Amino acid sequence: MENIQLKPASVFHYFDEVCQVPRPSKHEEKIRAYLLAFAEKHSLEVKTDEAGNVLIKKPATSGMESLKTVILQSHIDMVCEKNGDVEHDFLNDPIQTYVDGEWLKAKGTTLGADNGIGIATQLAVLAADDIQHGPIECLFTVDEETGLTGAFALKEGFMEGDILINLDSEDEGELFIGCAGGANTTAEFAYQTIDAPQDYFFFRVAIKGLSGGHSGDDINKNRANANKLLVRFLTQLQAKYDFYLCHIDGGNLHNAIPREAEALCAVPMKYKEPVRIDMNIYTAEIENEYSVTEPNLRTELSSESPVAKAIDRQVVKNLLKSVYAVHNGVYAMSQDMEGLVETSSNLASIKMEEGCIRIVTSQRSSILSSRQDMSEMIRSAFELGGAKVTTGDGYPGWKPNPSSDILRVAVESYKRLFGVEPKVKAIHAGLECGLFLEKYPSLDMFSTGPTLRGVHSPDERMHIPSVDKFWQHLLDVLAHVPQK
Repeated sequence: MENIQLKPASVFHYFDEVCQVPRPSKHEEKIRAYLLAFAEKHSLEVKTDEAGNVLIKKPATSGMESLKTVILQSHIDMVCEKNGDVEHDFLNDPIQTYVDGEWLKAKGTTLGADNGIGIATQLAVLAADDIQHGPIECLFTVDEETGLTGAFALKEGFMEGDILINLDSEDEGELFIGCAGGANTTAEFAYQTIDAPQDYFFFRVAIKGLSGGHSGDDINKNRANANKLLVRFLTQLQAKYDFYLCHIDGGNLHNAIPREAEALCAVPMKYKEPVRIDMNIYTAEIENEYSVTEPNLRTELSSESPVAKAIDRQVVKNLLKSVYAVHNGVYAMSQDMEGLVETSSNLASIKMEEGCIRIVTSQRSSILSSRQDMSEMIRSAFELGGAKVTTGDGYPGWKPNPSSDILRVAVESYKRLFGVEPKVKAIHAGLECGLFLEKYPSLDMFSTGPTLRGVHSPDERMHIPSVDKFWQHLLDVLAHVPQK
């Protein structure tokens, strides 16, 4: 990190340390080892469970033993996205951070402040000898980003706290008391290969430069979906020409809006120039449609050497029409909370394997029946196209409790510190809190965090001044936790 003067110093110190430790989802062994070493160094009680979750305990400061036990919680994995032209091995390389004005960023990769800043904050609390608090448990969960695995695996009795403060929100000054539940629906198109005509014009079409972002938080920002834009153009080509599709690839992660997608295609040689004209017209159309939200949108059409095989043409037709038909984006807004997305779906990724094209979509809703309805809608479109479709079990939402005791403490604290009332909201993204409530139904919870933008993309950045406010507020809440 370039600037060691960042405040609060202890939080940024530990955030810098966390950035040095690789921690992709499902590969958290290095960060887990780091946490265990930290606990040993500070003579703190620590334990792990079968899933790899870590719990570190810190006794109350003198005179505050009678306060309720607070669980501070964050997840230790991060979304690993990088720009196409960046060399970075997420299993081994540290995240390279830099300061840009009031923002902390990473060089060409995700920053991992989601949820590295939560980890750093917990460590700063555990290491501090100059703050006031009751008994504290710090819970570090694994694999939140790809399946909430750690939260699902959490067993009764692993924690003893009465209050849980989740540190995985992304808007300072906003306290979250509810979240969406979600599930993934996956379609698989089986295909045979056919001979590709060698005297055709082979070309690669690419959609690049999109904003991407979090498929929960950012789904209502009218950002383009690279998979949708690509399939829209391929559908136009198929309607006009003797069209072959040889390869298709787009997006990566179920919880990220896809930023890039590409396809290898072929048409008769005489249509070489018309295809380029089609691309120019299409580019102008989508640039106009997304002039506000996608200023860096670009398309590429490049000549390629012929390949021997293409995808069976009936499968291509079914695939393109199904993907075109599948809903993407916001489906319904909440009738209870103004501005809250209620139900959405994200067409996350299209991947080819031998004999199979796999498409992953992600549905979210604060109402279980609406999420199920959305998943069934997606399923119907894909099944009409002949795909084999599965919907995962998903994860529960978190129903808001506006009369929460710890929420009242947090609101009063914020007003006392900063002279304004914090916003109390629900979030369309998935948080682990719904799963915690299943195992620990008496937990009193809220979620908080500093301001992050562009999460799950290489544009991820953290607002430095908001970290200090978040830290001040958290310490004040810890000092005013209700008595047992």
